[in-house]
Amino acid sequence: MSTLAGVAMSGYDVIVVGARCAGSPSAMLLARMGYRVLVVDRATFPSDTLSTHLVHPPGVAALRRWGLLETLVATGCPPIHTYAFDLDSLVISGSPGTPAEPVAYGPRRIVLDKILVDAAAAAGAEVREGFTVSEVVVDDGRITGIRGRERDGREVTERARVVVGADGLNSLVARAVNAHVYNENPKLMVGYYSYYSGLDMDGVFKAHSRPHRAFGAWPTNDGMTLVGGCWPFAEFNEVKKDIEGHYVKNFELAPAWAERIRAARRETRVVGAALPNYFRKPFGAGWVLVGDAGYCKDFFTAQGISDAFISAELCADALDEALSGQQPFDTAMAGYQAARDQHAEPVYEFTVQVSTLEPLPPEFQKTLADIEGNQDAMDDFARVNSGVTALSEFSARWS
Repeated sequence: MSTLAGVAMSGYDVIVVGARCAGSPSAMLLARMGYRVLVVDRATFPSDTLSTHLVHPPGVAALRRWGLLETLVATGCPPIHTYAFDLDSLVISGSPGTPAEPVAYGPRRIVLDKILVDAAAAAGAEVREGFTVSEVVVDDGRITGIRGRERDGREVTERARVVVGADGLNSLVARAVNAHVYNENPKLMVGYYSYYSGLDMDGVFKAHSRPHRAFGAWPTNDGMTLVGGCWPFAEFNEVKKDIEGHYVKNFELAPAWAERIRAARRETRVVGAALPNYFRKPFGAGWVLVGDAGYCKDFFTAQGISDAFISAELCADALDEALSGQQPFDTAMAGYQAARDQHAEPVYEFTVQVSTLEPLPPEFQKTLADIEGNQDAMDDFARVNSGVTALSEFSARWS
């Protein structure tokens, strides 16, 4: 157990604002280390949120390390053993994982987030659902807590040595501290999705890519399949005029897929969004950012959940070093920022490149044409998309 020097018994070591894919793991890991942790969220669980759902093999490995993978598997969420990319004139199909973690999963967020919240509570973190944070507390230029409203309407103030913003791209914590933004790119793509029954994917994530259009599908809980479509952000206003019409029209670009969709049943309305691309400095006097609050990118590569898990681990380890006195806070958290960025930048750059939905450069099209049918190479390409292999490594091997 870490030393808790200087902790006021009336407060917490850490308050985490946001209890989804970055917040609950951060709270869980810190609580397991012996820290007094409060995690709050305005939502109650289980509840849904916009999401790509995909947990790529690196995220699956995190769930295994935390002892939560069996819990997810027990929900009946099917494993995804193959990533298949229909590029019109060719199809690249390969394994997204490693021998240790060969598969991905695509759980509903009503399932995954509840597992994470329960794990944080089981680790000893205090979880307050239905809690709306109104502001952070500042003393002498340092964040020292939060003010907010409980589910019953009571207004409360809670204090901690560190406040962690895990509250997404519109993070109240990030806004309050005016966190510095860098490596920023504009919104590049807009995407919408829905759930279908009667559309068995047989363990395959299938993506169709056409010039200025993309659509794909992968299995999720309860026998459902998530089916999404994408357009350049420049077309957002036009798409919004008839979302369902544009959503269905995309499928006609792949006649065999359109026939499958017509035979299936859409079970929910179509929902979606467009995401910005940025990094934020993730720490300052008394505050830390994790997950989308600190780093966000387009959802085309579906890396958000896996990246949230990895940043939560990096953040918790760095906070342990700081709170226990092993390192000064700024030193430990600068290490967190460096490790986060080193992990995130390759997939960030790949995501920004492909999210334009522009045709692939001719030299890269030739590379993909050359590897079609070469299973080792196609596996490598699938692992680029799952975040296991960097694009630079793939290009060095196969170009």
